Amino acid sequence: MMGAVEGLSSIGGRRNLRDEVIENLRGAVISGEMRPGVVYSAPTLAEQFGVSATPVREAMLDLVKEGLMETVRNKGFRVTEPTEHELDDFTELRALIEVPTVRRIAETGADTDALKRLRELAAGIERASVEQDLIGHVRFDMEFHLALLGLAGNEHLVEIVRSLRARSRIYGLRVLAERGQLVASAREHAELVDLVEARDADGAEALMRRHIGHVRGIWAAEP
Repeated sequence: MMGAVEGLSSIGGRRNLRDEVIENLRGAVISGEMRPGVVYSAPTLAEQFGVSATPVREAMLDLVKEGLMETVRNKGFRVTEPTEHELDDFTELRALIEVPTVRRIAETGADTDALKRLRELAAGIERASVEQDLIGHVRFDMEFHLALLGLAGNEHLVEIVRSLRARSRIYGLRVLAERGQLVASAREHAELVDLVEARDADGAEALMRRHIGHVRGIWAAEP
């Protein structure tokens, strides 16, 4: 079965084309807008993006290297599907890494510029939630959490979390959006920034633990 992807739009004229394509496709995989069992062709997706097939094919090959997609000979690409056990493992690892790191960041505090950037990203997550833009939600969410963790000054930690988050799936996003529950969850990001600014380490730790728990609670549920 060949497929197009709901939520993809033209990206011509923006920043680095290949980066834009891969971030949109990665967001589509994580959010469940691109589903296992469907074969996606570079030309079809390129038509949706309004670009040539070359950057799309290159981006999809990058996603194969990341373990998010696999090639289907002479047809295109298919999304890989992690097992429930793997999703549990990803969530456990994220909690082990992100929760104490966010606590440490809250204890240390963040400068004005960093807090401003985090608030901008948090607003982007909320805006995407209101608009039910699931791919945009995932993209802003990824950038927010990596920017937050980057305040710890450990690039290797950030890259590990980037990989774990990319390999996760949050198939329940559309259900949450249709129920009007996604916006409330999105607002946790702004709350987290407030806690970091206040240097409330206990509060930031508790919120981060609860936030990650959503991945294997409501968010990871199949629609």
